[in-house]
Amino acid sequence: MSRVGKNPVAIPAGVNVEVSGGKLSAKGKLGVLTLGLSSEVTVTVENGQVSVQPVGATKRARMMWGTTRNLVRNMVTGVATGYSKSLEINGVGYRAAVQGKELILQLGYSHEIKYPIPEGITVKAEKPTALTISGADRQKVGQVAAEIRSFRGPEPYKGKGIKYDTETILRKEGKKK
Repeated sequence: MSRVGKNPVAIPAGVNVEVSGGKLSAKGKLGVLTLGLSSEVTVTVENGQVSVQPVGATKRARMMWGTTRNLVRNMVTGVATGYSKSLEINGVGYRAAVQGKELILQLGYSHEIKYPIPEGITVKAEKPTALTISGADRQKVGQVAAEIRSFRGPEPYKGKGIKYDTETILRKEGKKK
């Protein structure tokens, strides 16, 4: 039995959830998200809650039960409050700026990196060394943050590079005389 799948997802005020034709759509103040539903689960919306039940007792149906429930919860939370990730840039001369729909990164290479910001994602550079990525789709926010971090990941000797603000870098000792 899925312990996660048993719990229904509460629908907050201002969010509309509909199930039709094998798709679930959630509409809120931050946009509309849709999810293709598996044939192994049934999703019902009633009394301000979304509940997910497996169709059979197969292993795949039980796996999809908890997975679908969490995907629905992420959608409902995303259109209601949204998700955000914060990145820190450490290093002399390393900086970031947002120009229109592009993120301009200067990370110690001979050229600047121009990263096009995807649709549905907002990137703010409060300081030249701090970025905040936000949006309604949790997976897309995490993917964009990971792609930006991959341009210059943090290195263990001086801690230079792009890191998540909650991330701690395990520092190594330099060479000895």
